[in-house]
Amino acid sequence: MVSNLIRSSGLWLWSGLAMTLAAQAQAGIVLNTTRVIYSGADKEVSLQVHNTGTGDILAQSWLEADRESVTSTPPPFAITPSLARMSGDGRQLIRLIYSGEGLAQDRESVLWLNVQEIPQTGDENQLQIAIRQRIKLFYRPQGLIADPSKAAQSLKWQLRGRQLEVINPGPYHVSMLKIEGRQKGQVMLLDENRMLAPAQRLLLPLKQASGPGPLELAFTSINDFGAQESYRASVLGDRATQASKTESRPD
Repeated sequence: MVSNLIRSSGLWLWSGLAMTLAAQAQAGIVLNTTRVIYSGADKEVSLQVHNTGTGDILAQSWLEADRESVTSTPPPFAITPSLARMSGDGRQLIRLIYSGEGLAQDRESVLWLNVQEIPQTGDENQLQIAIRQRIKLFYRPQGLIADPSKAAQSLKWQLRGRQLEVINPGPYHVSMLKIEGRQKGQVMLLDENRMLAPAQRLLLPLKQASGPGPLELAFTSINDFGAQESYRASVLGDRATQASKTESRPD
């Protein structure tokens, strides 16, 4: 009985491993960028999709509006090809073309670019997994005067009782991975994965009311090239403060 149980367990584990290996062999699309910056001066932008698997797939691409957007109209972009057959280890160039109207001209707009792998029909005992990559597309109209590389530094921070207020006065989005606030060594704020839209105001609750000393603020932002940049500031009272960059490293 014990030998039968061991044999059954071994068969189950082997079957599971075989299905996992089959899925790994089939799946694996990789994009050559973590974000797309579309300048209004460009007629189109492109990115490359790589099928790292060994089998043939279909790669389907589409755009979605940001979840904060209230519009229900389709994004004003053409994607070509929207559906492409890719062989194992194959590469495909995806082109994005803006229609020329439908997005704000005084600030940056953000959308989501989706690229999904559709596995080809295989053996019924083979595990099929659809892999989807999702990255941000930033559209920047012509005529914006501010420097996008200074967007994170332009944020204005100030204390509001038991809250830390941050305002984005510029025309660009600012993506932050981590926000931390300490006062006299005590952690007052821990937050992560925030994106501030142009002109957005955000209130972050503190663990307790701030005391008389400054709040030592540290946050990490993502630049146009996907690199992480660190910023620090001493925020005191309701006086608006801007942070200074301390270092950067590859994402």
